[in-house]
Amino acid sequence: MKQQTFKTMESVGLTWMIPLFRLITLDEPGRQLKIIANGILLPALAIIIFLGFWSIVSANIHTSLGQLPGPVQVWQQGNTLIDEHFEEQTKKAAFNERQEKRNAKKLARNPDAKVKIRAYTGAPTFIDQIFTSLITVVTGFLIASLVAIPLGVFCGLSTKLNNALNPIFQVFKPISPLAWLPIVTMVVSAVYSTDDPMFAKSFVVSAITVSVCCLWPTLLNTTVGVASVEQDLINVSRVLRLHWFKHIQKIVVPASIPMMFTGLRLSMGIGWMVLIATEMLAQNPGLGKFVWDEFQNGSSNSLGRIMFAVLTIGFIGFLLDRFLMTCQRFVSWDKNAEIR
Repeated sequence: MKQQTFKTMESVGLTWMIPLFRLITLDEPGRQLKIIANGILLPALAIIIFLGFWSIVSANIHTSLGQLPGPVQVWQQGNTLIDEHFEEQTKKAAFNERQEKRNAKKLARNPDAKVKIRAYTGAPTFIDQIFTSLITVVTGFLIASLVAIPLGVFCGLSTKLNNALNPIFQVFKPISPLAWLPIVTMVVSAVYSTDDPMFAKSFVVSAITVSVCCLWPTLLNTTVGVASVEQDLINVSRVLRLHWFKHIQKIVVPASIPMMFTGLRLSMGIGWMVLIATEMLAQNPGLGKFVWDEFQNGSSNSLGRIMFAVLTIGFIGFLLDRFLMTCQRFVSWDKNAEIR
């Protein structure tokens, strides 16, 4: 039972908690204390030192928006942003309740009356912007992955195809998202023109820009992974006379999972950074727009809110990377492989 619990914790990325449970059950307490000291206490000490350094430096820096906020001020602004979200949710619920009562009275007087359902038009909160950015980056990432993984597999299997396309990949790979953004915006504006769009044009622009920029790490790493499949595995496939699709499904893809996920993790990191820059530049909804709006606002609290948003962006990027690491454990052949 205990071992099964530990395996589950490893699968979901909670490996750092295992020494704590082992220590509680007095399983080699000396060894567990050493692991805890190296894996938990040292990082905690580094964070404390960083916060102390931040507090000292911030007290001596004065900007056009006032003194640079320290950790306490940034934390307070974060709490304020969360409180504002719940206040806005309360206003939204009250608006919907009033609308329902008004429509109910109208229908009571005239059952054939046409009632109007209006959407709440309050300004998006910080939490709303987080979900907007997450939906956008996941959409762009999935589009890029659906293109990059199959293309990378075929390029890895065919040297001729790889030689033909690799120069194109190498030219497009280093292009900045700021260069792609105006091109994508103009193309989407020309192609995606309808009176009743399924998705907002700003969402489409951001998602496609993310896709174009985070395509290349997955594509190139998948190509390398497939081309590096061990010859013994290829020989097994030949002996079993596997169909080409079965060969890819049973041999090629599982063997190239580590390199493939290295590319996916790099792509997600790049996509998240590209998205924030895109939202700031194009003023599309999301965390990037929130940061830019606060900068333009110029209030005494803006800098603290911006710094809280920046820390949130970093933390979300960390969680996205951990999520992909967990996914790799579930699909990898070697369940005991250490993933960093």
